[in-house]
Amino acid sequence: MIDLANFHFLRPLWLLAALPAAGILFVLWRQQSGQGWRRLIAPHLLESLTVRTGETDSRLRPGSLLAAFWLLAIVAMAGPTWQREPSPFADETSAIVLALYLGPTMDAEDIQPSRLERGVHKIRDLLALRRGAPTALIAYAGTAHAVLPFTTDQRLVEQMAAELETDIMPREGNAPEEAVRLATRLLEQAELSGHVLLLTDSVLPESIETLAATNGRAEILALAAPPDAPPPTSGPPAPALDRATLGRAARALKGSLVEVTIDDSDVEQLARRLERRVQTGASREQARWQDAGYALTFPIALILLLGSRRGWAVRWEG
Repeated sequence: MIDLANFHFLRPLWLLAALPAAGILFVLWRQQSGQGWRRLIAPHLLESLTVRTGETDSRLRPGSLLAAFWLLAIVAMAGPTWQREPSPFADETSAIVLALYLGPTMDAEDIQPSRLERGVHKIRDLLALRRGAPTALIAYAGTAHAVLPFTTDQRLVEQMAAELETDIMPREGNAPEEAVRLATRLLEQAELSGHVLLLTDSVLPESIETLAATNGRAEILALAAPPDAPPPTSGPPAPALDRATLGRAARALKGSLVEVTIDDSDVEQLARRLERRVQTGASREQARWQDAGYALTFPIALILLLGSRRGWAVRWEG
């Protein structure tokens, strides 16, 4: 049943095509009714030249079929809709955008083999717990860039993450707010309801207010050793884990801070949090409007079959 309260068109600009179609149909009607010929041919001659059809057949003229064809085609292209349909990913685990920080400090080896490599390993472990989840990958430093759009190919995400290096970023810096904004846009464009995970070793204190202003939601996986950990013997120097600043950043993003561990307890904790958000999230956000225009292809095809009957073209002059 059509819900008139929600009835609208997905592509309403197609309705403008009805204007030229109406003009063409008016011209054809004048020709079929003999209005155009009356100015050129005497009435007594026009009567003899006009082909008459039976009363029953006259109800189904080519002009009427053409009008119906154009009307249905225009409405179909405009995309009538009045109800939502589930997203293609609605039955799967909710989507996630992985935002991996690629600043120079991510090459530090206080976490073996390095902060960056450990982050890639954690991505693999998290995806193993969330098989089938639509996943997108972002790399950021001073700017944020989409590395991979949403895909359910877990192996592809792992391969792309493993290829990332800190020296590929066009601008140095630490702008997690850019990553959150980009992740939000990716979710909106894909019409998915999901989550953002920042994999980083630090957040600048001056970024806290900017993160809160994004109105985004994100979890943070801290990829840095605590201050009391032994200093690394090789690799570039990097500041130790700043729990206070990262915790403030997580709260600004309405999420939580999870510290990296040598086992799987960190990714298991993240997976549980993401699952809770799935259960409490609004399923309506995962639905899209159902395009009912496709159903009109059947009557359109029927009209085309009627118009292709033998001898039907003669009736244009009837």
